[in-house]
Amino acid sequence: MPIDNAAAWDRYAAAYQEAAQWPATVAHYGPDIPTEEELRVLGDLRAKRVLELGCGGGQCSVAFAKAGATAIGVDFSAEQLAFARSLAARHEVRVELRHGDLADLAFLRADSIDLVFSAYAFAYVEDLGRVFRQVHRVLKVGAPLVFSLPHPAWDASGSYFERGPRQVERGGVSFAEYHHPLSELFTGLVRASYRVDLVLEPEPPSGVPRSAFWEEAAVRVPRTLIVRARKEGN
Repeated sequence: MPIDNAAAWDRYAAAYQEAAQWPATVAHYGPDIPTEEELRVLGDLRAKRVLELGCGGGQCSVAFAKAGATAIGVDFSAEQLAFARSLAARHEVRVELRHGDLADLAFLRADSIDLVFSAYAFAYVEDLGRVFRQVHRVLKVGAPLVFSLPHPAWDASGSYFERGPRQVERGGVSFAEYHHPLSELFTGLVRASYRVDLVLEPEPPSGVPRSAFWEEAAVRVPRTLIVRARKEGN
């Protein structure tokens, strides 16, 4: 039977948030790598309209709002969004939160968003081309889509060329993750009229505490891929 990732995240949300302990003061890209404070990928967010896809518990969206942005978060998990609402209230910032598929952006006008951001959520999306096209519609010309996801070389449990979903288990909950090879990512972005201007494969910093998600292989193989691509034309 197909795995319902939204339902899986609803079941796993509380345990994940307790384990992750993501800060709500700066955008993060993944476990055990530098944050936006060190990487400086996003630029000045003051007075910008920022859309986060797969906002989860809302930590990055809250950080965007605290930096002066108009923050909008979309997630397919109702439980994750409930955590995000509570977090925004505790930090006394306004974040517009939407429950739905990451490609369902009809609520946004074309050319109305200054930045689209996503951290690790694209691993749960089978058809990234559809997401890229919908994001292209809402972005302003020249504005960036910045996303991170598990590095295609990270998971050695299957073939690099495998396209189907991979079943993974976390905290007793099963998820379907989708492997996106580099060729698929870049072909999809080019076909959707983006220009890729930054690719990062961050190393884990030394001499710092490790997260609950630490794996020793991360010192030898890049665990996270970060891409910044800018919208070209309409």
